[in-house]
Amino acid sequence: MGDRPRDYFRDPRYEMIGFIPENAKKILDVGCGEGFFAYQLKKQMDAKIWGIEIDRAVAALAQKKLDRVLIGDISKVIDEVPNTYFDCVVFNDILEHLIDPFTILLRTKKKLNKSGVVVSSIPNIRYYDQVKKLLLKKEWKYEDSGILDRTHVRFFTKKSIIDLFESAGYDILNISGINPTKSKNYRLLNLLLLGRISDMKYFQFACIAKPGDMK
Repeated sequence: MGDRPRDYFRDPRYEMIGFIPENAKKILDVGCGEGFFAYQLKKQMDAKIWGIEIDRAVAALAQKKLDRVLIGDISKVIDEVPNTYFDCVVFNDILEHLIDPFTILLRTKKKLNKSGVVVSSIPNIRYYDQVKKLLLKKEWKYEDSGILDRTHVRFFTKKSIIDLFESAGYDILNISGINPTKSKNYRLLNLLLLGRISDMKYFQFACIAKPGDMK
C-alpha cells in the first residue's frame, strides 16, 4: 500500500451510490480498493460484483467481499473481463490515474451489454479551494491523496470530462458536481460573477455515460 493514508482504499463513496442504475445486476468496479463501495452495491442491489485492483495486498482484501477480483493494471487485465456482460462499469476517481483513459474507455465499451453504462467520479482541477491555493499562495503541491494526488497523470475540468467521453464515442446522460466547497467566499464570488464559476464549487464531477452506438 506504500505511503497511502490508511483509509485511501477504504472510502465507501456513499455519494456515488445514487448514480448506479437501479436495475444494474452485474457491475464492474475498476480500482475497487478493499471493496467497500462495491460491497455496499452487492448488498443493496443484490448484484454480482467484479473488481479490478492494481495493489495485490488490497485486492486480496476485496476478494473476500466481491464475487471476483482481477489483480493488475486495467490496461493489462481488461481482456480477462467478459464482453457484453456488465450493466455498469464504475471508475471512482480512477481515470485520472491512467496514462490513456481514452483507450480504456474505448475498450470498456465491449464489456457493456446493450443497456450498459459507465459511471465515473473525476476530480475537478478547477475546484475553488485548489485554485485559491494556486492563485493566492502560489502552491501546486502534490500530496498522498486529493486533487493533486501524486499518482495522477491527468487533470480534468467539467468541460474536459465531457470532451473525453464524447471523443470516445459516449453520450453523457448526466454530469453532476459532488462534494462542494464550504467556502462562503466562493458563494460571494460566484454571485458577483453571475454564476460564471459555478463549476468551481465541486471537488469532483460524477458522470453517467452510455456508448453512442448502444442507444
